[in-house]
Amino acid sequence: EGYRVIPTARAAQLTMDREGIRRLASEKLGLPTADYRFADDFESFGQAAREMGFPCVVKPLMSSSGKGQSVCKSESDLERCWQIAMEGGRVQQTRVIVEQFIRFESEITLLTVRSVSGTAFCAPIGHIQQDGDYIESWQPHAISEAQLEESKRIAKAITDELGGAGIFGVELFLAEDKVYFSEVSPRPHDTGLVTLVSQDLSEFALHARAILGYPIPEINVVSPGASRPLKATADLKDYRIEGVDEALSFPKTQVRVFGKPVTKVGRRMAVALTAAATVEEARARAKQALDKLVIRGE
Repeated sequence: EGYRVIPTARAAQLTMDREGIRRLASEKLGLPTADYRFADDFESFGQAAREMGFPCVVKPLMSSSGKGQSVCKSESDLERCWQIAMEGGRVQQTRVIVEQFIRFESEITLLTVRSVSGTAFCAPIGHIQQDGDYIESWQPHAISEAQLEESKRIAKAITDELGGAGIFGVELFLAEDKVYFSEVSPRPHDTGLVTLVSQDLSEFALHARAILGYPIPEINVVSPGASRPLKATADLKDYRIEGVDEALSFPKTQVRVFGKPVTKVGRRMAVALTAAATVEEARARAKQALDKLVIRGE
């Protein structure tokens, strides 16, 4: 109260609460989502997983960057997945969401900008996740006109409901005959780092313009691009990132170092970004650049 929260206080609260955002999307707005159940303890979690059927996806209600998320493949997996959810949540609570496992063709982020100019969309960003955290993204992602229109409809519906100004990262599953809403982040999105090399206005520039009340012009992809994050494999208090000079020897390639004070296993510490003539070339080159980067302890 008394402060301007971007995009809104309600949006910040709901998007950090998987139960809140899923109920909003599915039950209030009627958007297509994976089927889901909630559970408050291990016994009810097992029951929910059996009702959902194996495999199913298990997530804590509050987490980010895939922390605490796992795929439960069978009865024997229940205890392992429960422990992952308990250890990966942002707050200490035992309530989890159990989701239907969607067999999708691809997964995209549709960056959606709310501003004085109305609602605008960036070109779809394709990405691959591992343990719920992104390991690669690229733009533009090939998508049918029907899928694109449905993606925009879903993204506009959820962001209109959340309100406020700024950029939202709307995550969607593309199946053969359907588009499913997955999650939404009320801020620049990790997979959207690729826009630093692929768009005339990056997701950060768009977010700043929207917040400041400036108009948003037509958003253009100036080149196919790809990103690959550098993840830490050990906990280090003092570290250095080597191989930046070799990574930067590739054409149209950038390395952004995040400057985080310490490393933690799985923490993103930098990102390799590449623009190229085609998405396929950009993806290959981004991997080559990432392979040159190494985190070493001091």
